[in-house]
Amino acid sequence: MKQKKMGILGAGSIAVKMADTIRQMESVIPYAIASRDLNKAEAFKAAHGFEKAYGSYMELWSDPEVDFIYIATPHSHHAEQAKCCILAGKPVLCEKAFTKTSQEAKEVLALAAERKVLIAEAIWPRYMPMAQTLKEFVESGTLGKITSLSANLGYNVFKKPRVNDPALAGGSLLDVGVYTLNFASMLFGNDIKKVTSSCVMSETGVDTQNSVILEYSDGRTATLYSSVVSFTDRMGVLYGEKGFAIVDNINNFEALRVYDKEYKLIEHLVRPAQITGFEYEVLAMLEAMENGWLECKQMPHSEIIRIMELMDSIRHSSKFYYPGEARQN
Repeated sequence: MKQKKMGILGAGSIAVKMADTIRQMESVIPYAIASRDLNKAEAFKAAHGFEKAYGSYMELWSDPEVDFIYIATPHSHHAEQAKCCILAGKPVLCEKAFTKTSQEAKEVLALAAERKVLIAEAIWPRYMPMAQTLKEFVESGTLGKITSLSANLGYNVFKKPRVNDPALAGGSLLDVGVYTLNFASMLFGNDIKKVTSSCVMSETGVDTQNSVILEYSDGRTATLYSSVVSFTDRMGVLYGEKGFAIVDNINNFEALRVYDKEYKLIEHLVRPAQITGFEYEVLAMLEAMENGWLECKQMPHSEIIRIMELMDSIRHSSKFYYPGEARQN
């Protein structure tokens, strides 16, 4: 596979993690970093071995040498920036949450389809080898009939502006709750009969904690919790007729521990060695580019929209709307 030159749009902490990842990948060249602050871009370039530093985003998507772009800015900016990249003909790997609303997601994906440009969401657990392992386990029958799952993810990160500012599409749901929803979607599918949710709002106007119960048409349930004001154990648990299974760290799968009805450990699977875990979404992008695909099979566009619609409905049920978002009666 021919090496591809990546450009990173935004020079924050998640961009640093991506830079550290691709620097260790033979198939990707850390080519260009763009920030609204040229000094910040220059410092990033020097620290992470990039070839170019730009003080505007336009310079990045206008560079003919850039093969694809990773968007690493706050959620509020994703839709506009993704559209600009698409109009420039650049394939896009857009950090989660894909956009701030499902309407924005639909607009971005429609433009990508019209222009025949690849775009994918960088929701990294979807691309990990362990994701397939977990799906196969659920289908294996080891636990008998699996009746429910639970998942939680929480970090004390509320003081960060991108998290506490509604203008930046902050809050718990889009930042960490999206992972719990994707965990449930990967393992239980999409046939949701009923959604019950509750969120705790901050004085700044964003959600700090979310509790969500998904009831599926086949009777299974998923109980999900997310927080940006406290740390959680990050566990996912599957409950079945013959035992239960614990997934360590739903944000970056570490291991699967299976217990029988006597609470005895009967199986323990550990994830394969990895760079950071980000490499799998990059490899999926490279595969899609190589094959001329417009989406990545691990996170198809239909699933991006479905998760965004689900998050919209959860927010709106608590009367939580972002600035400029159309309100429902």
